[in-house]
Amino acid sequence: MVAKQAHPLLRDRSGGLSTVAARMLRKAAAAMSRGELNTAAAMLNNVFALAPGHPEALRMLGVLHHFRGHLAESVSALREALAAKPGDALTMMNLATTLHEHGHVEEAMSLLQRACALVPDFAPAWYNFGKMLRIQGRHSRAITALHRAVDLDPQHVSARVMLANVQASLGAMTPAATSFREALQRAPGHADAWMGLAQLHAETLTSDDVSQLRQALQAASVVHERTTLGFALAHALEDTGLHAEAFDTLEQANALKRQRVDWDARAAHAHTESILQAFTRPARGATEARLGEEVVFLVGLPRSASTLVEQILGAHPQIALMDKPIALMQILDEESTRRRQPFPQWVATTKPADWTRMGADYLARTEHRRRQGVRFVDAHPLHWRLIGAAMAMLPGARVVNCRRDPLEHCFSCYRQLFASGHHFSYDLDDIASYWRDYDKLSRHWLEIFPQRFFEHRYELLLDDPNVQMWCLLDFLDLEFDPACLAFHRQRGAARSIEAAQARRPLQRGIARGEQYGDKLDRLRTLLGIEAAVNQAEEMDG
Repeated sequence: MVAKQAHPLLRDRSGGLSTVAARMLRKAAAAMSRGELNTAAAMLNNVFALAPGHPEALRMLGVLHHFRGHLAESVSALREALAAKPGDALTMMNLATTLHEHGHVEEAMSLLQRACALVPDFAPAWYNFGKMLRIQGRHSRAITALHRAVDLDPQHVSARVMLANVQASLGAMTPAATSFREALQRAPGHADAWMGLAQLHAETLTSDDVSQLRQALQAASVVHERTTLGFALAHALEDTGLHAEAFDTLEQANALKRQRVDWDARAAHAHTESILQAFTRPARGATEARLGEEVVFLVGLPRSASTLVEQILGAHPQIALMDKPIALMQILDEESTRRRQPFPQWVATTKPADWTRMGADYLARTEHRRRQGVRFVDAHPLHWRLIGAAMAMLPGARVVNCRRDPLEHCFSCYRQLFASGHHFSYDLDDIASYWRDYDKLSRHWLEIFPQRFFEHRYELLLDDPNVQMWCLLDFLDLEFDPACLAFHRQRGAARSIEAAQARRPLQRGIARGEQYGDKLDRLRTLLGIEAAVNQAEEMDG
């Protein structure tokens, strides 16, 4: 087999260096590839002592700073490298990725476009361009760039995996599955490719997949990879009907993840209790009763089908969705900073004028999206704790609370490896504690805001979509629109694979509580649900 030749851009870049300095540069590169950053830094210092301002040494120094998280220093070194060697596409690419991470998006995009134009056959530049486009939400262009990357370098597995993720976000599940499998043909143990494939509801994993996943898990040595492969294997075992083994595999994968996250269930519970104490009754909020009447806060724990409800509401021609729902938390955090007290300690001393000011601030920050519809949906998984403050700021707002069967909901969290956050979800005790806090607070909000708080039940939606959608839209004072029943045909990119999966037509599956039987008895006990009856024993009796 003939070894693949490196791209000309990556071949010997030590031009102008002495033999000794060139050797030091190669040692620095090797050390960086092994993650030995201190050794790499020492080698680069030796190069600079022999050849100050050498462009390749400066480029590598910039990359080294990036690896260490020193973005400002990285940008400075890479700019100096580019000045020393103008038009170098590799330096442009490195500078663009650092600038993008540093928040300089426009300059980063411009640099990457130039790099791709200068060296159109350089796959890494197209990959990074596609990655950046995806982050910017420009998914169609991202797919074009990523296709270019894999056409140029069929072995670029990361590009194939990212291509699959973007395809899934656009609802193209079959092409996404193909891209994931093409990545796995080239890297059979690629954890992220297996996890992506396992999360596609359009793809059922097979017994062959189970065998390959077991081999990959046995060979994996990095904890992150073992965790990811463990969750993927559990999905595969479930798809092949091996539910007992799937649960045992989930326990092991969750235990690995739990060791690497920081979660304090007692502190979370104490925080929920402090919110209950701060809002035993509605706060004396903004004086204008109709302030924020166009705003709908969509709340619910992760895996509550809130993304499905968001898709349904977003299909209505008179409803606008918020792209990045962070305004509410930002305003409350800023108020906490101003008062030098954490939320909700300052609630008791807050006057109607303060709530009015915060409500007006929220409306100003969201105006660009609110004006696009009669109703405006702000969905965030942490807003369930903030409803008391939200209603004080915006007395005219409404809340839709997404609920599921407690057992199905909590186990769905346990089955999910989240990309970030939701650290409560990797231990059954933590999940049950978090769900009980959510349930208690949700019931309280319903009690003190009975006209403004709507309990949306996932199971009722599956049983009779027409009736439940009508009830939901009636709560929002909107006419029923048939587009809501065809929500899965919406165009545009979803924010996640989970959101993309919500585009499928409504269908009721088999409850996992039935599939896993007594494996979930501990969770039932933690949730206060009567333990499952062993059907075999019942039949024998």
